[in-house]
Amino acid sequence: MADLGERALTAALQALVERNRQLAYTVILRDQYIDELEIELDRLCLEFLVRQQPVAGPLRFVFTTTKINKELERIGDYAESIARQALVVSGLEPQPSYARFIELGNLSVHMLHDAVQAFLNQDADLALRTAAIEERANVLRNLINADLASLSQAGKLPAEALAPLMTVARRFERVTDQAKNLCEEVLYLCTGEFIRHPGAEAFRILFIDGRNACLGQMAEGIGNTLGVPRFVFSSAGIAPCPVDSRAVEFMATKGIDISRHAARSIEQVPNWKHYQVLIALTDEARDAFPPPPTKTICLTWPVKDPTEIEGATGDTEAAFESAYQFLDTHIRELVRAILDNPASDRKP
Repeated sequence: MADLGERALTAALQALVERNRQLAYTVILRDQYIDELEIELDRLCLEFLVRQQPVAGPLRFVFTTTKINKELERIGDYAESIARQALVVSGLEPQPSYARFIELGNLSVHMLHDAVQAFLNQDADLALRTAAIEERANVLRNLINADLASLSQAGKLPAEALAPLMTVARRFERVTDQAKNLCEEVLYLCTGEFIRHPGAEAFRILFIDGRNACLGQMAEGIGNTLGVPRFVFSSAGIAPCPVDSRAVEFMATKGIDISRHAARSIEQVPNWKHYQVLIALTDEARDAFPPPPTKTICLTWPVKDPTEIEGATGDTEAAFESAYQFLDTHIRELVRAILDNPASDRKP
């Protein structure tokens, strides 16, 4: 199953770089084999549990196997998604340089291979070394997104190619996330201890929009002025741009200073993957949500970005006021719901 995943990722990358549509179709069609193996492995694990009733080490082994099984199936889905995006951009001109895509793709395949070897050999040291590489993938994805945004603004990349290529980078980075998850499962298998996620001492809420220039900044500012203990509010964008001056001026009228805020990408938010709540303020922001199953609470708030309103000054001011009232109301209601939840007394 892992071998099929590796080959699918390698082929999807090749299909993208070489604009090989036939190879892309092959990746898409072969994803069903990975799905079939997932079902078979689930059946074998369940049968093992029922027949053998394992304890201690064997129980950890079968539990870890079921978790890794799901991670590998998801990686197959990512390879299929990359192949589909390769089909979208294959006929577009001009094409960007794929050097960093190749580097990120090879890194993801390398991490997946080593993570699986760590599982097969129950090698905790290899798992630790492999998990540490994941941060490099975040850096590469940021560089790719910045390059693509720059090319698009300069007219050197078709508008239709921007979102698909960013999706490709995001999918390869997700593969490294899954590989890191595999490594954490291996560490549990070897030691019997779960890796404690950082950031559990507070309840963390991340607002995500397209550019992190207005809506996310407004929401972060509102949240942080509530002064609720143990709550951390942050914001980020898919393709960050400088904070809009109109947003700064409007928030100042509400007594909220966001003039020192800087736009940032999701990967620039420390430990963003361990935030308890992710809130998408734009449609494209939903792509940042972790795929199910996940313990992260993912919400979408349909609020209009006031910087996109065209018209008289009064229309823009009304749009800012409407967005502010929407965000203020929803944030306060969400915080009250969290504080009223009995589980929040036990763990933030």
